[in-house]
Amino acid sequence: MKAVVFDNSGTLIKRYKAIKNLKNGVICHDVSSIDVVDYDHERALVVLQTDPLNCIVRARPDQTIHDFLKKHDVKFDVSYSSRDVANEDLLEAIKNDKGRVKDIVDTLDAVVERKYNVQICSGSGFIVNLERGEVEFTITAGGKLFNEVPDVIQELKNRGTDIFVASGDRTGSLEELARFINIPKENVFGTANSKRKKEIVAELKENYKVMMVGNSANDILALEEADVGVLTVQQGDETPQRVFDAADVVVENIRDILEIDF
Repeated sequence: MKAVVFDNSGTLIKRYKAIKNLKNGVICHDVSSIDVVDYDHERALVVLQTDPLNCIVRARPDQTIHDFLKKHDVKFDVSYSSRDVANEDLLEAIKNDKGRVKDIVDTLDAVVERKYNVQICSGSGFIVNLERGEVEFTITAGGKLFNEVPDVIQELKNRGTDIFVASGDRTGSLEELARFINIPKENVFGTANSKRKKEIVAELKENYKVMMVGNSANDILALEEADVGVLTVQQGDETPQRVFDAADVVVENIRDILEIDF
């Protein structure tokens, strides 16, 4: 039996994003949140498990991010970091930080203003420096399925291959993705960090020969664990050399995985 495990943003969907630097207020659209975290080992990427349009934009904009999370019991997960971080420790770290809900809303507005063709809202979040106890960046991201994805998924199904998704994105957005590509919701692993992606691949290898398909540094451990690790560069972002080194195969378009024999 064979299984393909896909990352989501940048792999199955063309990712659009806005990242706000809270020190200077500048919003960028062409910066990788993974690269920002990798720049400082004390940083962690946090994903809010709530729909931005139904929750964040309705929240009081002047309240701190800490108070928003704490007082409203907003669920969140650490999507990417160089070390394990417990949620309660993260909350404690930012208890005196001045970052506000408005800073998150600004990134959501920036995505809307660009009129990106967002089919799936990956969600909003922030990057925190744990050593300094500061929210340094806020983020909103979404995307649209690469045109080839539906046909690729269908062809894999026709071949009897089981499809899974393991991604650091918001769980709700990944369940929406499951409906788009018509796979069981239980085949989707939401907000999986690097270590968890590796564990998922290892668990699947007990019953399958596994191909992992990803596009960035948070996929390295899973690419190395898989029977075949595939790096896709279709997103067009600059990819660190260590991601290339972790992959067995590099493809420029997601449809090219259909040519890989595993």
